[in-house]
Amino acid sequence: MQKNLVIVESPAKAKTIGKFLGKNYKVTASVGHVRDLPKSSLGIDIDNDFEPKYITIRGKGPVIKELKDEAKKAKKIFLATDPDREGEAISWHLSHILGIDEAERVRVEFNEITKDAIANAMKKPRMIDRNLVDAQQARRVLDRLVGYKISPLLWRKIKKGLSAGRVQSVTVKLICDREKEIQDFIPEEYWSIKALLNKENNKFEASFFGKNIDGKDEKIELKSKKDVDEVLNNIDEKNFLVKEVKKGMKKRNPYPPYTTSTLQQDASKKLGFTTKKTMMVAQQLYEGIDIKGEGTVGLITYIRTDSTRVSNEAINLARSFIEDNFGNSYTNGGKNYANKSKKETQDAHEGIRPTSILRKPDDIKNSLTKDQYKLYKLIWDRFIGSQMVPANYETLSVKIVSNGYLFRASGSKLIFDGFLKVYTTIDEEEKDLEIPLLKEGDKVNVKEIKPNQHFTQPPPRYTEASLIKTLEELGIGRPSTFSPTISTILAREYVNLDKKSFVPTELGILVNDLLKEYFNDIVNEEFTAELEEKLDGVAEGEFPWNLVVGDFYKDFSVVLKKAEDEIDKIEIEEEVTDVICEKCGRNMVVKYGRFGKFLACPGYPECKNTKAIVDELNIKCPVCDGNIVKRKSKKGRIFYGCSNYPNCNFLSWDEPIEEKCPKCGGIMTIKKNKKENIKKCINKDCGYSISEEK
Repeated sequence: MQKNLVIVESPAKAKTIGKFLGKNYKVTASVGHVRDLPKSSLGIDIDNDFEPKYITIRGKGPVIKELKDEAKKAKKIFLATDPDREGEAISWHLSHILGIDEAERVRVEFNEITKDAIANAMKKPRMIDRNLVDAQQARRVLDRLVGYKISPLLWRKIKKGLSAGRVQSVTVKLICDREKEIQDFIPEEYWSIKALLNKENNKFEASFFGKNIDGKDEKIELKSKKDVDEVLNNIDEKNFLVKEVKKGMKKRNPYPPYTTSTLQQDASKKLGFTTKKTMMVAQQLYEGIDIKGEGTVGLITYIRTDSTRVSNEAINLARSFIEDNFGNSYTNGGKNYANKSKKETQDAHEGIRPTSILRKPDDIKNSLTKDQYKLYKLIWDRFIGSQMVPANYETLSVKIVSNGYLFRASGSKLIFDGFLKVYTTIDEEEKDLEIPLLKEGDKVNVKEIKPNQHFTQPPPRYTEASLIKTLEELGIGRPSTFSPTISTILAREYVNLDKKSFVPTELGILVNDLLKEYFNDIVNEEFTAELEEKLDGVAEGEFPWNLVVGDFYKDFSVVLKKAEDEIDKIEIEEEVTDVICEKCGRNMVVKYGRFGKFLACPGYPECKNTKAIVDELNIKCPVCDGNIVKRKSKKGRIFYGCSNYPNCNFLSWDEPIEEKCPKCGGIMTIKKNKKENIKKCINKDCGYSISEEK
């Protein structure tokens, strides 16, 4: 009996869908793309409207043979690749290889891998959307032109192995620009004054604001100790009176369902996941997990999206679930979140949500890995929270005066948790600030007046979460490009990760400076965002893809020629150290490898000696006579060991400090959290520990 053939990208997806479709269908996988531009050449006919010259990807011969054999036997062929531009392009390439007419309705699209979703999709196949294919093709050609034209230039002028790219080069520029801001930053002094107050044994804190003159508040900037002393000399600590009390209410609204970007940001901040890890685990949840008692099923909707819209069916089910589990007061009646304008949003599919909210994370925890459970719970909580009412707070703001000088105190108290019942952000995990009930004319007692000196801080370095947020806000790249972009700039050693923050390397700064000088459009944020908008226009059928590429290449070819003629060979000076190679006596130099910096002999290949760079602390090992050194594990985690390793196995994940334990005199370590620093004795038998608020 002839079967219908369904082709998807991944074997895991094929396995899940095969179980749903039954014996009349054969489901197989293309294992990603089957055709692409050649690696050995540009593969684009510039003189013939930038026509791409696609070839079969190396190693895909057996897969294509199997697909062709199955296609010959099939009653009908369905192409069920992912519901985005990349998936549409894969289907188009498959149709070419299998000789399927583009007018045939063979394209099947679904947003989630569940039995009902697959069954409904199979009932309404459509033609391949050539506009989506052209948008992907335009991106591929543009990226190839930039990469294959600029990268060889970098190889010749700087060193082999370098690369440039439309999105990666802008990303490196953002990181380099931020580093320059930090280096150029000049701190400015400012002061604050806190008053620790007491009313009937209820302590609270008020902050100095300025003066209250004729009932009007006038802010005073405290820029020096002189300014502070003037205030302290004029206030009367025995005469702090409540001038005004205002009660109010405020709401904290729930968050919309996740997009790819917001999921990557939240998983980074809350779970400590890299973008690569987030996408890998999310892909597993999307393609299907074997749930005990249920079989294999996709747990979340499609993971590459910048849409927050969800289906009415999902909203109605969530509303019923919330009413049944939390009560009617918690449901918002069903809310769909409006997307941004079409130009900025690929609205082909939904936001990321659970395929069934009845699969509660804790109910299926035993069927998931630890990471799968964490990410699934995050997605489940966020979606359920999006269908709940806002959290309500009672607020109180108080003005307190002393000799005309004004202090302010404000606090809030959560009176109805709403969506916070299931989903909280890191900010919302902070405790409520409570101040006692006061009324106008009340006198409050002063326990302490605390002046504090501060200095303005430079902008922080980008983390994965803040970098993704910035790329999205600037309209650079698309959800599917963020993770590979970050992986590429790390692999090329343009940037390093230091305590989860991006720091440009000397090489990254050098390449960025060169690209800024000669290829300013390539690293210009606005130009890159405009190009993304044009690609969206191609997807909408507004203009042909080769027109977009042609407009870009016209200017690009001019600056490329100029760069070839003007850039001289750039020699990168190696950092020479005072560490002597014990094999040949040369001074060792700093090199960059897969796991960061290391020392190597400059006499390579005659002398191949290498060694790790040791960051030695001025602290003696508590076990032997060695020194404590800072090291990095293969996964990039910092730990502290002995310089005499492997003869001494001392190890600490917390940072040792020079401060001695007041109880036993041993070494103390410090663990820094967001709110406090925890210092404790390394000697477990001692057990001394102290917490210090930041």
